[in-house]
Amino acid sequence: MATPHINAPEGAFAKTILMPGDPLRAKFIAENFLDNPELVTTVRNVLGFTGTYKGVPVSVMASGMGMPSIGIYSYELFQFYGVENIIRIGSAGSYNRDLKVSDVVLANSAYSQSSYAMVHNGENSHELYPSQHINEVILAKAKELDINCTPCKVHSSDVFYGGPNSEKWLTIREKTGVDCVEMESFALFQNARVMGKGAACLLTISDSLVDFTAMSAEERQTSFRTMMKLALEAAIAL
Repeated sequence: MATPHINAPEGAFAKTILMPGDPLRAKFIAENFLDNPELVTTVRNVLGFTGTYKGVPVSVMASGMGMPSIGIYSYELFQFYGVENIIRIGSAGSYNRDLKVSDVVLANSAYSQSSYAMVHNGENSHELYPSQHINEVILAKAKELDINCTPCKVHSSDVFYGGPNSEKWLTIREKTGVDCVEMESFALFQNARVMGKGAACLLTISDSLVDFTAMSAEERQTSFRTMMKLALEAAIAL
């Protein structure tokens, strides 16, 4: 089986997929955490791998950046490849002084100004939710592994570089109560909700809009090991 954006054969993916944005981060996870990883899709260099973690099949595949991109890949994985759960693992910018660079957070909801859900199937809400069961598994594993994982409300933005008349992050935070910003989870949660699948979003704070600290591009690619380990442990428990 192949889709316009995935050239993997039928049965190539595990039931649970970890989905970073960056193809090189997917490659890093496969090579450093999975046993016997196999490259199963390469279309547009959006790399996808399947291997095992502690003997359990797990896949990891990039989503690209933004809601349209993760919307395409998550839909095709859910619809055509029998994937049941997608755990997004990504980076986020902190809106909250208490969330520092390298902190791990778990989305308990995603607010967005995006029209993705409305165009997708007429959903009026600007706040969507992950799968409660997956979040419960992630939090239980975090406690078991002594990993500090903070549940929070995330802002899924369509815009990385806002223009001079764009709504400022302070205003968005005050209006909505969001704690950090990323660009994909709202679309992932929408697809999972409509298709009866599971979705969650684990994030590592890579930069702070409050105190202006930030990770380098290389650090973003390779230093999210705590989040990666937590996501893998949760994946094999689902």
